[in-house]
Amino acid sequence: MKRILAGFAALMVVLIMLQLAAQRWAGPWIETWRMAPRAPFLQLTPLSADAYQNSAMWLARPDQTDDPSRTLPPGMGHLHGAGAYVFVVHPTTFMGRTHWNAPLDHADSQMRARLALRSMASAFNDAAAIYAPRYRQAALGTFLIDAPESAAALAAAEGDVRSAFATFVGAIPPDASIILVGSGQGALITLHLLRDVVRTTPLSARVAAVYLAGWPVSPAHDLPQTGLPACTAPGQSRCVMAWMSFARPADPARVLKMAWHYPALDGRVPDDRPLCTNPLTGGGAAAASPAPANLGSLAIGDERRGAELITPGVAAQCDGASGLLLISQPPHLGDQVMPGNDYTMFDFALFWRNLRIDMARRTRAWQQERAHR
Repeated sequence: MKRILAGFAALMVVLIMLQLAAQRWAGPWIETWRMAPRAPFLQLTPLSADAYQNSAMWLARPDQTDDPSRTLPPGMGHLHGAGAYVFVVHPTTFMGRTHWNAPLDHADSQMRARLALRSMASAFNDAAAIYAPRYRQAALGTFLIDAPESAAALAAAEGDVRSAFATFVGAIPPDASIILVGSGQGALITLHLLRDVVRTTPLSARVAAVYLAGWPVSPAHDLPQTGLPACTAPGQSRCVMAWMSFARPADPARVLKMAWHYPALDGRVPDDRPLCTNPLTGGGAAAASPAPANLGSLAIGDERRGAELITPGVAAQCDGASGLLLISQPPHLGDQVMPGNDYTMFDFALFWRNLRIDMARRTRAWQQERAHR
């Protein structure tokens, strides 16, 4: 009997090991199959030239009464002197397989987009105004497959954002400073916006800072095409902050795999580590920043619980080997933690109060530089 039990136990161990090995080998293929769009690809008709004159086409705009970017935790007021105008492109929030691009009336993805703006855009609501467009974002599954349809879906999403950006530029004062903010898919689109729309125009001189999170930015293949350097000091203007937050042990394979489907801005496949600029140091130090340096993380709450500032926030350090921003054990900010200890959905919320100060400081630096030209 003991031999039978021992044999059965050994068999179970072997089966478990085989199952784990199969999951490791087939896991990415299974995820791709599970998330890939099932519907035929439909080429979207470009929006009308005046589409973004309609307030309903924006998730955040100064004239809206129910603007998620205005979220503030109790006791938090506004800083003075942050007179920039902020353009925000939210991350992927459409997880469905029924479309390659999210319909603008898809309720769940719009709800998730509003939550994303509460988490990320609210860090910048000391600015003069925040604009965040609704757009026909590429579905999450399109980032998992190499297909012409995936590139076409992203191009359609970019077309919407470019149209929204043109309306944004026309709506703000002609000499005002601009802050660009993007997360995930929104960061990728913002990179393309910098290369194709901003860099070769007078708009480039008006960019006070760029904040890109949740998407790998190549120092060698992306940054030169934007016309802006990486931020290396907290008082620096006209530079790029970029980071991807992971807790230990970090496994960025999923997010990097999604990025590898798309070439860098120079058309090449990146062969360098992603840019990492620590929001706690303004990009100015490689050493770890302890938790007390983090002035507060934002828990955005839900229908029953309002936003809450959690202090101190997490410690953080840019890892030279991986290019990731490695964080200490974070508080519970929400349920959107991804496999591999991926906290990129909270890239802005984790450093919420520091980013408010960072934006104000870079905006003032831009204003002072402009005054002396």
